[in-house]
Amino acid sequence: MKIDILSAVPDLLSGPFDHSILQRARERGLLNVNVIDLRQYGLGKHKQIDDYQYGGGAGMVMMAEPLFNAIAELKGETAYDEIIYFTPDGEKLTQSVANRLSLCRNLLCICGHYKGIDQRIRDHMVTMEISIGDYVLSGGELAAAVLVDSVGRLIPGVLNDETSALFDSFQDNILAPPVYTRPADFNGWKVPEILLSGNDGAIEQWREEEAIRRTKSRRPDLLDKA
Repeated sequence: MKIDILSAVPDLLSGPFDHSILQRARERGLLNVNVIDLRQYGLGKHKQIDDYQYGGGAGMVMMAEPLFNAIAELKGETAYDEIIYFTPDGEKLTQSVANRLSLCRNLLCICGHYKGIDQRIRDHMVTMEISIGDYVLSGGELAAAVLVDSVGRLIPGVLNDETSALFDSFQDNILAPPVYTRPADFNGWKVPEILLSGNDGAIEQWREEEAIRRTKSRRPDLLDKA
């Protein structure tokens, strides 16, 4: 999979993809992440990419022309399955959205800044808008990093045990059950006996029951969707 990220502040993404699972995915050639500096498409001597908003109001807006030129050039090189813009009023990033995007070959992510981007780019060039939560960030770079991580780990071959992702929270709208590791008794806090029994069927049933119990307690809204 190839993911291109168009950013006004590319240095904000200088570290998230260089470690752990995503690093291995890139080294194996399973994931290609490119961060592109929008300012190389900026206008005039000072490479301007933002301007005052029509109608007045506080905050600058990222201009249409630099974004148009950047997207048009990138589209000439890559056939994107989706051109994604991160915005609080977009579709919420859920596990099902990540699952769907993991089947794509090429994604282009646009990171907004200031008061956002000119609406005409959203209307005519963006194909998908995503929100990672009901809050506002200074820019879309952190949202892009979240998307790359949530999608990249689902690519076949990225995780050492590919079945691991199938049992993550939010798969089938159920939270994951509690997990334990050695020692079996720490400070008098003991691992549930069923997990030490070696009875795979009973363990699987316990995990399913615990997942449902945890979901009922912490996110009952998910059960309505399950």
